[in-house]
Amino acid sequence: MIAQLCSALARAIIVAVLVTLPSLMLTSGAQDSSQIVILIGFVAGLLIFVEYTAHSPSILEFRFAAPYNRIKFSCIALSVLSLSLIARAGTDPSSLSVLLADIGRAARAALDFPYSPVRSVILLVPPHTPPGLAEFVGIAAAVCYSISLIMLALFVLIVRFLGWPVRRGAFNVWMNLPLFDPTGGADVVQKLNKEAVINVSLGIVLPFLAPALVSVLAGVLESGRMLDPKTLIWIICAWAFIPASLVMRGIAMHRVAELITAKRRRAYAKAEDALQTV
Repeated sequence: MIAQLCSALARAIIVAVLVTLPSLMLTSGAQDSSQIVILIGFVAGLLIFVEYTAHSPSILEFRFAAPYNRIKFSCIALSVLSLSLIARAGTDPSSLSVLLADIGRAARAALDFPYSPVRSVILLVPPHTPPGLAEFVGIAAAVCYSISLIMLALFVLIVRFLGWPVRRGAFNVWMNLPLFDPTGGADVVQKLNKEAVINVSLGIVLPFLAPALVSVLAGVLESGRMLDPKTLIWIICAWAFIPASLVMRGIAMHRVAELITAKRRRAYAKAEDALQTV
C-alpha cells in the first residue's frame, strides 16, 4: 500500500511538473496565465494520483500493460522539453537549445513538402506574423510530428518483437480497458477490431483535418490576442500526439483482439482433444 502511494505521488509530481514546464522555462507572458497553468498542473497531478491509488482504473487505459503509457508520456515530455528549450533559445540561448533548434530546422526541411501535415500547419500562419514566431511554429510542428512517428514505430516494435502485453504475465482485458464496453450484441473480438480500425483511421486523417481547427489559431494570431510560445507548445503537441495516440490505441486493441482469438483457439483445441479421449 505504501509503495503504491509513493508510486502514485511520484507520477503525480512528474505530470504536474510537465504541465508547468513551459511556464517555468519561459518567463514571458502575464502572471495570471502562469497561475492558471500552475492550477491546471495541480489538477492534472491530482487526477493521476487518484487514478494510480485506486485498485482498478477508471479512465486510464492499459495501466497494467507497461510500457504503453510510459512511451506516450516519455515522448510527450521529450517534445515539451525540446520545444521549451528551442523557444528559450531566442531570449536565453545555450549550446543545447541551439543544437535542438538546428535539429528542428533539419526536421522541418525533411517534412515540409507539399500536402504534408507539417506544411499544412505552416501555411496557416498569417503572413504578418513575426519571423521568429513563424519559424518556431514550423520547427515545433516538425519536431512534434517526428517524435510522434518515433513513438508509433517504437510501440510497433515492442508489440511485434517483445510480445506486448503478455511478456510480463497474463493480460486482464477488463482492467486495462475500463472504457471499452463489451456489450452491444457483437462479438468482443469484432468490437475490438472495429474500434481498432476507427482509431487508426482517425489517427491517420486527423493531422490533415486538424489544420481546419488550426485556422482558428490563425485568427487568434491575426486578431492580436496573446499567443506566445508557451501556448503554441501545447497546441502543436496536441495536434501531433492526439492522432498518434489514437493510432497507438488502435494497434493495441487489435493486438488484444489477436490474443483473445488465440486463447479461444487453444480452448477449442483443448476441448476437442478432451472429447476425442472420452
